[in-house]
Amino acid sequence: MNINRHTYDYGVIGNCAYAAHIHKDTNVSWMCWPRFDSSFIFGNIIDDEKGGEFSIKSPSEVTSTQYYIENTNVLRTDIKSRDGLYRVTDFAPRFQQEDRYYKPLMLIRKIERLEGNPTVVVRCRPVGEYGELNPEHSLGSNHIRFLGMDAHVRLTTNIPLSYVVSEQSFIINETKYLVFTYGPPMEAALLETVELFLYKTINYWRDWVKTASIVNFYQREAIRSALVLKIHQFEDTGAIIASTTTSLPESPGSTRNWDYRFCWMRDTYYTLNAFNNIGHFEELEKYFHYIFNTTIEEQDRYQPLYGISGQKRLDEKELLLSGYEGNKPVRIGNDAYTHIQNDVYGQVLISLLPLYWDKRIIFAQRFDSSELVIKTLKMIEKTFNEKDAGIWEFRNLAQHHCYTYLFHWAGSCAAIKMAKILRNNEMGELATKLRDRSERMIEKCYVPAKKGYAQAVGVDRMDASTLQLIMMGYLNGEHHSAKDHLKALEKELSASGGLFYRYRHQDDFGAPETTFLICAFWYVEALACVGRLDEAIKYFENIISSSNHLGLLSEDVNERDRSMWGNFPQAYSHVGLLNAANRIANKLDLPTFL
Repeated sequence: MNINRHTYDYGVIGNCAYAAHIHKDTNVSWMCWPRFDSSFIFGNIIDDEKGGEFSIKSPSEVTSTQYYIENTNVLRTDIKSRDGLYRVTDFAPRFQQEDRYYKPLMLIRKIERLEGNPTVVVRCRPVGEYGELNPEHSLGSNHIRFLGMDAHVRLTTNIPLSYVVSEQSFIINETKYLVFTYGPPMEAALLETVELFLYKTINYWRDWVKTASIVNFYQREAIRSALVLKIHQFEDTGAIIASTTTSLPESPGSTRNWDYRFCWMRDTYYTLNAFNNIGHFEELEKYFHYIFNTTIEEQDRYQPLYGISGQKRLDEKELLLSGYEGNKPVRIGNDAYTHIQNDVYGQVLISLLPLYWDKRIIFAQRFDSSELVIKTLKMIEKTFNEKDAGIWEFRNLAQHHCYTYLFHWAGSCAAIKMAKILRNNEMGELATKLRDRSERMIEKCYVPAKKGYAQAVGVDRMDASTLQLIMMGYLNGEHHSAKDHLKALEKELSASGGLFYRYRHQDDFGAPETTFLICAFWYVEALACVGRLDEAIKYFENIISSSNHLGLLSEDVNERDRSMWGNFPQAYSHVGLLNAANRIANKLDLPTFL
């Protein structure tokens, strides 16, 4: 990896209730409480002045090494200064307690002296209302209360409170603990509780990994991707978010700065597919309840995205914040909820299929949910002839997208299988009719001069989303039609080292300047499907070198300097890595480890 390129120098921790980004300098640079879509309580990543701070820094020059405890989401940062060496361990507690998961709004930081007599300064400056509120504090016996927030916010510690309040340096001569809470405070014995929570959280994540069917192809990278994806689920409702951040630009100065802290049905389909590939179904079962509750009253259409507790209105607003490295605007909310994106119906159907088809899942509600399947098929039928915004959410371009009709086709195929399980003739007949209509529309996207399928009916420009024609089996990878289509896409969209552009034409914000990582992984999968396995492996190895120091992936990568851009970490990108590794391993006939 080129250490001079622009990277996101953050590790991410979480417990399926919240997530936090920890910079290599120990600062908590991004953390939203009490939910993923709440105001940040620390938001230095998008505003140095208004973002607050929670750091454990040496007054002298330092070097740092950051890493995860193996097979966990517990993060360690080792800081070496001229005075000595100390370690900060950060984690969000998560473990089984009685018959449920314990996942409190609690950030725990453990500081250990490793060598010498290191001196540190602890700064804890939470903020509210996206930096507009700077809470006052009051002191307890061994805690600091931050006043004026929506709930009780407290820092409990065995560090002298005077040192923390005055931000005074002190020597780490014994292990110190910082427990930052929202809502119910931690009032148990500090040392014993933190050490117990740490032990249980490490064991939880390691047990979770051990029950995953991770292929033996770049297994360490696949494990990290699986762990990252897991903490993108808001377990309370079952929603899965696209990313934990907002407004990290897709490229500098592009104004493509979006809020991804919501549940896109499209992104969720891909994430659940990745979980299915590694044999984890709990996420799918929880998502079923989310989608059932979210769509129960929808009669006309489904939105492309919803809030993590099913909110329909996600009005987009711009905040008076400086932005990531000065990139404005900073947005919260996402107007894409108003878009017509009709591929969503097929994704709902495919997401539900394993609950019916996979015999490893005993799903009590499968025979009670035919109404959801029928309703979704009828929405495909009702909207079939509409132009839509497509997968890339064009704001001023409506077309009959090939990708939309591919998911009409795939969703209908899934419904045919579900109809057999449910013995529902009405469902099967409607699904079969829609499958056949969808095939006819897909074929209208074929451009004979290019021997490939274009972005939409009536245009000849290529789009990386049509790689899915190969990956989803619409085009047989052994047939010339798939191989020709892949060559047509390569000619227009491929970048160096296996990177891939979504499209190259102008959109609402100009032509894209960066490549999209999930498209690169789709390209790898397509190469494997058509038998070009050596290229698939070579490009996979090159693409994963675009990660940061912890193996975390951004949304976009600049082809010229390999810099990282877009919201981070991006669930899409880690889904791409997991699925591409699985595809290659299957082609190589490598064993899967349980």
